[in-house]
Amino acid sequence: MSVITKENQLLKGGEFLIKESQFVDMFIPEDFNEEQQMIKETVRTFVEQDIRPFVDRIEKLEDGLIPSKLDIFAELGLLGTHMPESLGGSDLDYITNTLIGEEVGPSGSFSVSYNAHTGIGMLPILYYGSEEQKLKYLPNLISGKMKASYCLTEPSSGSDALSAKSTAVLNEAGTHYILNGQKMWITNAGFADIFTVFAQVDGDKFTGFILEKGMEGFTLGAEEKKLGIKGSSTRQIFMENVMVPVENLLGEIGKGHLIAFNVLNTGRFKLGASCLGGCKEVVTASIRYANEREQFKKSISTFGAIQYKLAEQTIRTFVTDSAVYRTAHLIQMAENANKESGLDFAKSKLDAAEEYALECSIIKMIGSETLDYVTDEAVQIYGGMGYSEEGDIARAYRDSRINRIFEGTNEINRLVILSSILKSAMKGELDLMTPGMAIQNELMNGVPNGNIYEGAYAAEQQAVAHFKKVLIMLLGSAAQQAMGGQLNLKTEQEILMNLSDIIIEIFNAESTLMRVLKIAESYPDKDLDLYNAILKTHLHDATGRVTKYATDAIASFIPTEMQGAFVSGVRKYTKYPLQNIKENRRKIATAMSTAAKYAL
Repeated sequence: MSVITKENQLLKGGEFLIKESQFVDMFIPEDFNEEQQMIKETVRTFVEQDIRPFVDRIEKLEDGLIPSKLDIFAELGLLGTHMPESLGGSDLDYITNTLIGEEVGPSGSFSVSYNAHTGIGMLPILYYGSEEQKLKYLPNLISGKMKASYCLTEPSSGSDALSAKSTAVLNEAGTHYILNGQKMWITNAGFADIFTVFAQVDGDKFTGFILEKGMEGFTLGAEEKKLGIKGSSTRQIFMENVMVPVENLLGEIGKGHLIAFNVLNTGRFKLGASCLGGCKEVVTASIRYANEREQFKKSISTFGAIQYKLAEQTIRTFVTDSAVYRTAHLIQMAENANKESGLDFAKSKLDAAEEYALECSIIKMIGSETLDYVTDEAVQIYGGMGYSEEGDIARAYRDSRINRIFEGTNEINRLVILSSILKSAMKGELDLMTPGMAIQNELMNGVPNGNIYEGAYAAEQQAVAHFKKVLIMLLGSAAQQAMGGQLNLKTEQEILMNLSDIIIEIFNAESTLMRVLKIAESYPDKDLDLYNAILKTHLHDATGRVTKYATDAIASFIPTEMQGAFVSGVRKYTKYPLQNIKENRRKIATAMSTAAKYAL
C-alpha cells in the first residue's frame, strides 16, 4: 500500500469517513494551470476534428478507422502520458491524465477504445510485466504501433471473474503453456495486437498471460451487435491449444487476481473521468437546445419544469467534477509519497491506485450514474428530437448505459466499498471504534462530539460531519452483529447497498463543500452565489437521501426494540436547514442558459 504518513497530511483510502478533510489540500478544476489548459484544448480539438465528423463511419465499424484515430492520438503524444519517459512516455501527472480522460469522454466509442488501450490494456504490463515484457510491448503501445486488449470475462464468469474456466497447462518441455478456453465482451479485440488473458494453471491457480495476434489456435468471434458504443470493437476470443511461451507469463502463477483487481482500480477511475466529460457535453447540448426551442412564444429554458432539469443536470455534474479531481489529487499525492520513499515508477502508481480503491469505485459509480441521469433528461428536454437517430442525443443515451455494467457492475462496486471498509476496520487499519464510542456517548448522554463550526458554511460543514455520524452509528452495529453471528453480511446485500450509498453521499457532499470553500477563499472573481446555490441544493437533497438509506437499513437489521433509538439518532443528525431549492435551481439554470453551456 502507499507510504502515507502524518507528515504529508494525506488521508488514507476511506479515512474521509472518520476524519475531516481540509479544502486547502484539495485540487479543484479551477486550479488547472496553463499547461493543463493547453492539453485540454489539444484533446478537445482532436475530438472536434478527428472524431465528430466520422461518428457515423465509426458506428458502422469501418475497418481500420478506430485504430487510425488511435494512431493520430499517439502522434499527439497522448497514448503514453501515464508511462515512463524511458519507454517513450511523457510521465504527466495524474491530474493531467484525468483531464485527458475527461476530454476524451464525449468521443463515444473512441473513448472506450482509448480507455481500454491505455488503461486495462497497458497497465497490466506496466504493473506486473518483467523488464523484458515492458521493453518489448510498452514502447509499441505508446507509439500506437501495437494496440492492446484485456480478456477477463467468460460466458459463465462475469462479476465472479476468479471462477474462470479457461485453462493453462505447461507442456512437457516446460517451454510453453497450452491455453484453452473462451473469453467474451473483449473491447478492441477486432484490431488488438496483444491480449492480456487470464486462465487457471493446474486447475485453480488464476494466472495472467500475454497473447499475441496470430498465435496458432487463437481466433476471434464476430463483432457483437450492441445497444450502444457500436463503434467499439467487441468480440469473443477462442483459444484452442494455443502455445504461449513461458516468457509471456504475466506476473506470478496463481497471482492473476492481483492483476485483475488492481488494474480495475485505475480502469474504474478512468471510466468515471470519461463519464464526467460526457456529462458536460450533454448538459451543454441540453442548455443550447432549451434556449433555441420555443413553445407558447417563449424559450423552453424559461419554463420552471425545464429549469429544474437543467439545474439538476448541472448540480450532479458539478458534484461529480468535484469528486473526480479530489480523488485524482489524492492518488497523485500518494504517488509522490511512494516515489520519495524509493518505490519505482510502476510500483508507485500501482500502490497509489490500490490505496484509493474505494474512492475509485465511488468515481466509477457516480460518473456512470450521473451520465445516465444527464442523458435521460436530455432526451426529455429534446422531446421527439431526442428520440430521433438524426441527432446525437439518442446515441449518447445508448452509449451511456454500458458504463454502469463494465469495469465491475455498480452493484459489485457498492458491495466492494462496504466490504473493504469493514475489512479495514477489523484489521485495525481504519479506526471505527473510537468515533463509534464517541457517537454512542453523544446520543446517550448528550455529550457533544466533534467540531463546533462557525462562519458562512457552518451549517454545511455540520451536515457533512453528521452524515458521517449516521454511517458510523450503523456500521458499528452491523460490525457488532456480524462478529456475534447475528448478521451474515455476505447474504444481506440490500443492507450493504444502503450503507454504501451513504458512503457515496458523504464523499460527494464533502467534495462539493470543499470545492466551494476553496473557491470562496481563493477565487474572489467567481459568482459565489451560484456556487452556494449548487452546494445548498445538493446538501438539501442529500440529507433526504441519507435519511432514507439509513432508515431502510435500520428497518432491515436493527432489532425491533432498538429501532426507535436508532431512528431518533438519524433524525438528530439529518437536520440541515431547509433551502429554497426552487429559487436556487432557477438561479443555476438561468446562469447556464445565459452562458449557453455548462459553464463551471
